Amino acid sequence: MPTPARDAVAVEDASLTAFYRDMTPPERHTFWACAAGWALDGMDFMIYPLVIGTIIKLWSVDAGTAGLAATVTLLASALGGWLAGYLADRIGRVLTLQITILWFSFFSLLCAFAQDFSQLLIARALLGLGFGGEWAAGAVLMGETIRAQYRGRAVGSVQSGWAIGWGMAVLSQAVLFSVLPPETAWRWMFVIGAAPALLVFYLRRYVEEPRVAVESRARAAATGDRPAIWEIFSGPLLRTTILASLMSAGCQGGYYAITTWLPRFLTTERGLSIVSSTGYLAALIAGSFAGYLAGAWLADRLGRRPLFLIFSLGAIAVILVYTQLPLSNAVLWVLGFPLGFFASGYFSGMGAFLTELYPTRLRGSGQGFCYNFGRGIGALFPALVGYLSASMSLASAIAIFAAAAYGVFFLTAYALPETRGKVLHADG
Repeated sequence: MPTPARDAVAVEDASLTAFYRDMTPPERHTFWACAAGWALDGMDFMIYPLVIGTIIKLWSVDAGTAGLAATVTLLASALGGWLAGYLADRIGRVLTLQITILWFSFFSLLCAFAQDFSQLLIARALLGLGFGGEWAAGAVLMGETIRAQYRGRAVGSVQSGWAIGWGMAVLSQAVLFSVLPPETAWRWMFVIGAAPALLVFYLRRYVEEPRVAVESRARAAATGDRPAIWEIFSGPLLRTTILASLMSAGCQGGYYAITTWLPRFLTTERGLSIVSSTGYLAALIAGSFAGYLAGAWLADRLGRRPLFLIFSLGAIAVILVYTQLPLSNAVLWVLGFPLGFFASGYFSGMGAFLTELYPTRLRGSGQGFCYNFGRGIGALFPALVGYLSASMSLASAIAIFAAAAYGVFFLTAYALPETRGKVLHADG
């Protein structure tokens, strides 16, 4: 028999924008703060893949070593996300979000002053701590603020901000590398990456802590039953944590294998210049943005799990066609849209899904660990692709790791329960 929560989903306006029309002022403030945070987060992360070719030439590092910087950033983000999730359960979602944004903005700026690859590697690692923490705190904040019937669309629409940030990074690259020499332009890219710090002023003024989180922490303080960082590995939560962590590893491993090395693939194996590759990346980003919005709608319309299954199979199919068939550059440009669509759109369901898997008192810890464990494992893929490309084409290396990752994503998503329509409470 249907639950009241699922009945509520059935009678609500099913259109993509319905959630925004019905939002309360606190929900809208949170929505725009997190959307801006995701956009700036995406811009900050995607700067390095865009300048990786310049770094390789400037400091004479090999592809595997250059990929290591992306891997180290993601490994650090795994630790940062878990710690930030735990802090979000202890000191609050909003305060944790402010701390993480200031952290990764500062270290992005520091990257601009690196004098060799070792210094850049250290700065990127420290940046990763805040980068991972921002997602953990922001996703929980959004998931708890938005009502159950709109959670998938609202959180998914916020996720589309990543594509906007990616586009901002590509636009910055096109402008800066057109007017400045490469050895200077890459530094200014990282200076722009410090922009998220300005978002903290908006957060402090307009964004409120979710009521369900306030009530949960108040109950924990009154009873002395404060969450322990290891609780997500006990009892019935253990199976959920293992499967959700592997699912996150699959979806992020595939994404990072593609996005870290695609700019390099276009400029080496396809013979495009940095500036001329911008149009190909624009098609990929446009598809990514459309995928986020479609995924947000499908997360509430079909459910979280069907979204993951459809998009993981689509991503495998498109990446194999994109990298393994002898296609002209014109066809490759067209395929950029479906590649971006399927390789990104499933992220729209991840935030809501992980929010709904855990009780409120452990939600930050559980969501932060699972998503960022996935980042940690996915972090290995850029370096592995780089090292494997020494013995085969970069296209084949990307295809192997991306297809394997999306296969893991499909299997683990199938094994997890559907959570669409779940109402969140302070005690569970």
